[in-house]
Amino acid sequence: MLTFNSTREGRGFMRVLIVGPGAMGTLFGVLLAEAGNQVWVLDHRPERAKLLSKRGFTVKRAGGERKRKLPVVTDPSDVPAPDFTFIWVKSYDTERAVKRLSTALPRDSCIVTLQNGLGNIEVISEYFNRDALVAGVTSHGATLLGPGEAFHAGEGETVVGALEEGARELAARCARMLDKAGIQTRVSDDVTSEIWGKLVINAAINPLTAITGLRNGELLEFEGMRELMGMVVGEAVEVASKLGIKLPFDDPLERVFEVCRLTARNRSSMLQDVEAGRRTEIDAINGAIARLGTELGVPTPVNRALTLIIRTISSKPMRKGEPR
Repeated sequence: MLTFNSTREGRGFMRVLIVGPGAMGTLFGVLLAEAGNQVWVLDHRPERAKLLSKRGFTVKRAGGERKRKLPVVTDPSDVPAPDFTFIWVKSYDTERAVKRLSTALPRDSCIVTLQNGLGNIEVISEYFNRDALVAGVTSHGATLLGPGEAFHAGEGETVVGALEEGARELAARCARMLDKAGIQTRVSDDVTSEIWGKLVINAAINPLTAITGLRNGELLEFEGMRELMGMVVGEAVEVASKLGIKLPFDDPLERVFEVCRLTARNRSSMLQDVEAGRRTEIDAINGAIARLGTELGVPTPVNRALTLIIRTISSKPMRKGEPR
């Protein structure tokens, strides 16, 4: 398999493999395909892959919808030399996904992760070279309505960056590709800061919505929720400081409140997971903050408590409308 070179960008399109046909995989796959790129989707479930190949993918949003037929494969070796491979599985499935990929793709393949939480980079780096790894975050929001069908709930900036010097040009090319697909993207020189910024926001919002059933904006209506968000943020900021990580905003709590206002009508992904009886990413978000706090000697009782509560809730799925 060839490594990435300038002639691939010069041909006018990229070969992109989307790993995971969930809400974000569907969104990015459709947008990248509409921009003229060749896009494949990797699904580990054969029956679903067959269904998706037949009926295609749909992204709905206020005022219309976009449909696209994309080839769906169950074997990564069926995809001819992808230029970029986007990991769009939940954090707890990252190792299973990349281990499978490693049987078909060389170690110097460009892997892109915009996933939530901590730990994804470390897992991916066990199977693929860090100097070909592009990491980042996205503020786009999507809700899975059904197989291959997503609602584009909100737009925002996407940020990518390199963890090693050798991946800088790959990050820039990835950003240009996403920009051309209508996904506004910025390249950061400190992508770790961006990832921690998103982590703090997710940690403060997601578990509280999952526990209470409130939408993001509704959290601000309750003094107790605002106080709890402050506690979560305070612990996370102290852990980040101990690690020498500078967050990308001066006032973390005010940034959390701003995101609540900007995404007021959104139902967080963790709330959706709880209501659907799916496993959540709590261990990669609040759980990760609590684990690092223990290692660094930073007390994180609120993040620890939220982790335990969400684990309990998700172990006994509740139906919509059922009191918590």
